[in-house]
Amino acid sequence: MEHIALAGSYKVSAFSKESRKYCEEMELDKDHCIKMNDGNKIPALGFGTYSPDEVQKSKCEEATKVAIEVGFRHIDGAFVYGIEEAVGRAIQEKIADGTIKREDIFYTGKLWSTFHRPELVRSCLEQSLKKLKFEYLDLFIIHNPMSLKPGTDTFPKDANGKLIFDVVDLRQTWEAMEACKDAGLVKSIGVSNFNIRQLEMILNKPGLKYKPVLNQVECHPYLKQSKLLAFCKSKDILLEAYCALGSQRDKMWVDQSTPVLLEDPVLGAIAKKYNRSPALVALRYQLQRGIVVLFKSFTRKRLEENFQVFDFQLSEEDMKTIDGMNKNRSYVNLEPFFGHPQFPIIDE
Repeated sequence: MEHIALAGSYKVSAFSKESRKYCEEMELDKDHCIKMNDGNKIPALGFGTYSPDEVQKSKCEEATKVAIEVGFRHIDGAFVYGIEEAVGRAIQEKIADGTIKREDIFYTGKLWSTFHRPELVRSCLEQSLKKLKFEYLDLFIIHNPMSLKPGTDTFPKDANGKLIFDVVDLRQTWEAMEACKDAGLVKSIGVSNFNIRQLEMILNKPGLKYKPVLNQVECHPYLKQSKLLAFCKSKDILLEAYCALGSQRDKMWVDQSTPVLLEDPVLGAIAKKYNRSPALVALRYQLQRGIVVLFKSFTRKRLEENFQVFDFQLSEEDMKTIDGMNKNRSYVNLEPFFGHPQFPIIDE
């Protein structure tokens, strides 16, 4: 399949039989977008902007520009990443040179844990909008359900170096998210790192106006999140995968003793069979499960390569083989949050 990046948005000039079948099953349009429960569309493949501290922000800015040039229109960011100014500059530059228009970009922002109190929600959103130089976000999600003490510190700690938790009724936080949507500051709202119990708390809230459009969670062949995926599908909520390639091995969050997903021989054998990279197979696996998938790279070659994810289809047998790789193993070390009343647990 030939990819043509137009000034408006990513287009496909022709579909293979497998790609057409996949689009029909996933209800993807020609731009590889999925309709969410509020009627808005989200590109099925997204570019993640999180970078470890040692990576210079300028690299993230350049990588974002390259991603847009390659054809990415879905960009995932967050207040806590500390790079929204850089990402915003990259997007504004590509708008200025005519590569894209603002409406071509689907940008996700996230409500950080120190802003969970309902009176603080809009403040976090407005700070992101100012940094990005946007009038609205396409998607605004609660970054995680674990509230932290409000203030200027993103990770407030006590004298012993332990995180200072806050206790907030997330249903009230959600009402403030709904108000942001009503104000036209965001088009869609969702959550991240929520388990089934926490999703039910929002869905069963009296007077619920908008239900979450998606739940962004860690998801990869070692942590396939089957029960959570089934629940979300039953409620018409999309699941979105981060760490889809097994994480960036960030020392701050990842246990360095954990196995490297992309070096798994099972994944390698399947990749060889299709003459694709293990990364492409891992991404394709999630798409065929109906999951929106994020990934990050600083190199043009990998960005271009991973756009080939729409050019092939894994067989049912190979999907089952990858299913069998599941270890219920999380790469993200959330030990600092242990003890929090809303600590998310793996539902499987």
